[in-house]
Order: sequence, then C-alpha cells, then structure tokens
Amino acid sequence: MKDLLLYIAQNLVDHPEEVTVTEIEGENETVLELRVAEGDMGKVIGRQGRIAKEIRTLIKSVAVRSGKRVSVEIVD
Repeated sequence: MKDLLLYIAQNLVDHPEEVTVTEIEGENETVLELRVAEGDMGKVIGRQGRIAKEIRTLIKSVAVRSGKRVSVEIVD
C-alpha cells in the first residue's frame, strides 16, 4: 500500500522527487504519512479536500481486501 500511495501522489504533484511516504505500524492499524513539497500540498488535498478523501478511500479499500486497517495522513 505504501507503493500505491507513493505512485498516486507522485503522479499528482509537480515535484515527484520530493514525495515521501512513511509507514508506521500500530497495534490495530498502519498509518501512512504522506509528505509533499510545500507548493504541491494543494494538489494533493484538492478543493474542499476531495482528492485527499478519494486517496484515503482508495487506500482503505485496497487494505480491506488484504485484511488490514490502514489510514493516510497528509503531513506538512
């Protein structure tokens, strides 16, 4: 899932080399922290958070298929 999130984010932004995804394993779920360049933050979040919401929905649906709980946090 980390690779999927990285692929999606790199294709949305102007500076794909600055995209990083950190995976944090918890007891009940895994948290994926997405970091992008300052100027690309709006492209990842989208108007009224629509793109961010769709990214989270996509990652969660893939996680459910593999029997895992994953959440995505966009960090500035």
